[in-house]
Amino acid sequence: MNMPASDVSWSLSRDLDLRVRARIGLMREQEVVRRIWNADPSVWSGSGEDRWIGWLTLPMGQRASGDRAVRFAGQIKHEQIADVVLLGMGGSSLAPEVMRSIIGVQPGYPNLHVLDSTNPAQIIAVERRIDFKRTVFLVASKSGSTLEVNILKQYFYSLAVQKLGDVEAGRHFVLITDPGSKLQHIAEQEHFREIFAGVPSVGGRYSALSNFGLVPAAIIGADVSLMLDHAEGMARRCATDGDENIAFLLGAMLGELALAGRDKPTLIASPAFAGFGAWLEQLVAESLGKQGKGIIPIDGEAVGGPDVYGDDRVFVHLRSTKAPDLATERAADALERAGHPIVRIDWSDRYALGAEFYRWEFATAVMGAVLGVNPFDQPDVEESKIVTRRLATEYEKSGQLPEDAALIREQGLSVYTDARTRPLLGDHDSVIEYVDAFLRLLGPGDYFGVLAFIEMNEAHRGELEAIRQMVRDRRNVATSVGFGPRFLHSTGQAHKGGPNTGVFLQITSDDAEDIHVPEQRYSFGTIALAQARGDFEVLASRSRRLLRVHCKEIESGLRLLRSFVEDSLS
Repeated sequence: MNMPASDVSWSLSRDLDLRVRARIGLMREQEVVRRIWNADPSVWSGSGEDRWIGWLTLPMGQRASGDRAVRFAGQIKHEQIADVVLLGMGGSSLAPEVMRSIIGVQPGYPNLHVLDSTNPAQIIAVERRIDFKRTVFLVASKSGSTLEVNILKQYFYSLAVQKLGDVEAGRHFVLITDPGSKLQHIAEQEHFREIFAGVPSVGGRYSALSNFGLVPAAIIGADVSLMLDHAEGMARRCATDGDENIAFLLGAMLGELALAGRDKPTLIASPAFAGFGAWLEQLVAESLGKQGKGIIPIDGEAVGGPDVYGDDRVFVHLRSTKAPDLATERAADALERAGHPIVRIDWSDRYALGAEFYRWEFATAVMGAVLGVNPFDQPDVEESKIVTRRLATEYEKSGQLPEDAALIREQGLSVYTDARTRPLLGDHDSVIEYVDAFLRLLGPGDYFGVLAFIEMNEAHRGELEAIRQMVRDRRNVATSVGFGPRFLHSTGQAHKGGPNTGVFLQITSDDAEDIHVPEQRYSFGTIALAQARGDFEVLASRSRRLLRVHCKEIESGLRLLRSFVEDSLS
């Protein structure tokens, strides 16, 4: 079914417009669209991309999977299941989170809780919200070997056995995984209620229109068929080489703008569609940030006046045609008048999300062709996992993680850095002086990344957003906030593999309450700290500029850190 797609328009300066037109013309001469559909790896880097093209036909090929998902959703609705807890990371969690945000939970259907963290406080918060007798756990992992998913499954399955008994526990667990994975074998042994198969030729971040997205969508009562209709309409447009293939034009434009220095597409969204940014951020950052190249997407940054932005931005404005948001409209118009590149995408309704998933997947593949990188792998994510596993193994043997030497300890804060950043900071007698020296490392074209291995809640987010806005406004650089470990499966790839323009403030803390992982010596708090340390180690190996601030108590520590940033910048 050929559904009408969202409208797209853009405004560029004359020089940028000429560059983009030349790029589009060249890619048409090279028959890039035809070659993508023919799975020609030479479109990108010639390194096996042809094995990861299954997402191209998902809208047409997932109707039966969608129907099965809807039948399952109907069963648990009939049984009056109140909550579904999704245990997943990256592509297995962000698309469901966006669907919940934009489409919403429909009346009579269970609440969907997305748990993509090893932070003990976050796990405990979910555990205390649910009644195990009326809860289904949706375990989602393509490979079946993702550390976070496996230990979360161990924890909640162990609790289910305690509360419900061996026989009943399995009926409260459902698995989505690629055929033959380790988790599939475990699920069969433990008599999980259902097992839904992934598509092996589709990478995690391109899997929104497979069972990894369709099953959670059905569970919250979304019209899965309508969403696939929108996606199929977009897919058919993307099969052409004309101007109706707006995804091709969008990808060629954003790729060329990145080569021209406008490499930080910044999302401005109507409130109803703001949740889309978390998924888009992962897709673009993880697909394109590698080999020292990349596009750094900026999500969640409060909209400012034109004077707070550098010349490294292009703004992507998601608009609702039915309920325009006047504040974001005015902000986008002001940015356009100031000469910033603007892309406007009009959504007719919330189910345009299906078309938007597909549009951006195709556009990202085209951006990868412009940059000359493989948009389907994530080599630096894998390296971070290796370091984390090494630290976890060391803990299993010794009962402790290696000690780091702090630069200074003051008022419940401890400050750490790496050997390369250390001489750039100098010697100081207070935390605020180190913070000030660190922020002075920011220059034109850089971006400031807050990497927070703490509970993701509104209070913490508010403190971190205040910090990023002060840095953006007074240093005129792009900013991002990521909660660990979820960002490791998202922007973490671009942090390590992309251009060396990131200046990273990592935040860790003691845990007020910790919980142990069943059958392991380590706790969730230990794993979260090992993930933070592993991320820091890999970033340091890539010569990134780094500072870690460890808070003995997180709430007071964040308030103090924010005051230090404010004093430094003022």
